[in-house]
Amino acid sequence: MSQSIGAAVAVDETEPKTPRRGIWGWMFFDWAAQPFFTVVTTFIFGPYFVARMAADPAAGQAAWGYGIAAAGFIIAILSPVLGSIADQTGPRKPWIAFFAAVKIASLCLLWFAAPGSSLFWVVAVFSLASIAAEFSTVFNDSMMPRLVSKAEIGKVSNIAWGLGYLGGMIVLIFVVAFMAASPETGKTIIGVDPVFGLDPKLGEDARATGPLSAAWYFIFILPMFIFTPDGRKGVPMGAAVRRGLAELASTIGEVRRRSGILRFLVARMIYQDGVAALLALGGVFAAGMFGWSITEIGIFGIILNVVAIFGCLVASSLDTKLGSKTVVMVSLVMLTVATLGIVSTGPGYTLFGGLMLPGADSGGLFGTPAEIAYIVFGLLIGLAFGPVQASSRSYLARSVTAAEAGRYFGIYALAGRATSFLAPFMVATVTALSGSPRLGMAMILLFLLGGLAVLRRTPYPADRKG
Repeated sequence: MSQSIGAAVAVDETEPKTPRRGIWGWMFFDWAAQPFFTVVTTFIFGPYFVARMAADPAAGQAAWGYGIAAAGFIIAILSPVLGSIADQTGPRKPWIAFFAAVKIASLCLLWFAAPGSSLFWVVAVFSLASIAAEFSTVFNDSMMPRLVSKAEIGKVSNIAWGLGYLGGMIVLIFVVAFMAASPETGKTIIGVDPVFGLDPKLGEDARATGPLSAAWYFIFILPMFIFTPDGRKGVPMGAAVRRGLAELASTIGEVRRRSGILRFLVARMIYQDGVAALLALGGVFAAGMFGWSITEIGIFGIILNVVAIFGCLVASSLDTKLGSKTVVMVSLVMLTVATLGIVSTGPGYTLFGGLMLPGADSGGLFGTPAEIAYIVFGLLIGLAFGPVQASSRSYLARSVTAAEAGRYFGIYALAGRATSFLAPFMVATVTALSGSPRLGMAMILLFLLGGLAVLRRTPYPADRKG
């Protein structure tokens, strides 16, 4: 183990004493970042891309899946490298600021994704925003061991994730109520014209979610920059690159000797692939199967976010009492049941036809019994999405020291992304070859179950109950 790691252990013996406003500033990063995933990736722009930009839903789902896969591959390669370099330079905020600028610029470009535009450049810009978002998250997450005591890590991590869902829900409600309008009537769900003169026939209500998410992100990451303390300045960039790369190599060897962390990272590499694919493609799948409008998908997203906030609040307590591993395992079981449920549901039936749901469309929102069944399964997804990710984050934060957090969270991102192209790739490929989005989505089950099997044999961190 290097001298810097040994010094880190000594520093880590003193519990962090961060002012409350610094903790809240750090947690507001999740609040700032989540609308991108909520309204752009999952519920508004993604379904718009599939339903209105692509020639057919299967082709759209395939293109969107390949874009997610390409971004995941780049993230997997570079995250541990950047994390190791950041450990040497010290402060995380300059890195977050750089990637925030890339993300904001990319999101603003989505405004130009009009129907008839090249799918390639739209997917490329979206992928760049995804890459920048993930790199920013790596550096923000690696700040946690310096800010929060290990006894509080699970609680703070889950509350921060819940704040993220709350922020995403607020933006989604605004989009559904004031931006997303019916192309036929030109009115939103509350009967008003879209704000800013947006034309739903041109997809402007969906395209505007890019600049909206960019503005939200810019405003609400400011508390982190203003109030949250950063690491002390380290070595200059040139030396940091050399030392960081050298230390990354030694860290990879070190991980192999830390069997608990290694097994956890392998488990996360598998299950996070499925979790990410389900998050990115769930709204797209519903749009293609039921023909949901932007308004219906948005309301579905609001329902999931309300449930997700509740799930994170409950998990913030359970993580401290039962341990991060238990929370993650329970969440994975729920996600497996939910995924099986949604792929078994179609117009007029659920459970692969074992339960027929006859009934004409009432003409209202979610007007068929099958759509209601889909929402019920979606509630399980909402309950589990936040805890499975927040408690994974707290598991690693409890397992490493503050000074090694950058490279370990870089490897954590690698574990979450090393095969992250695989689930979207399999979903996209099976969908393209079979012409069945349902069969494509079923591939996600392999990753959830595989990760759960490995995690079951993974030890708890030493401070299991905080």
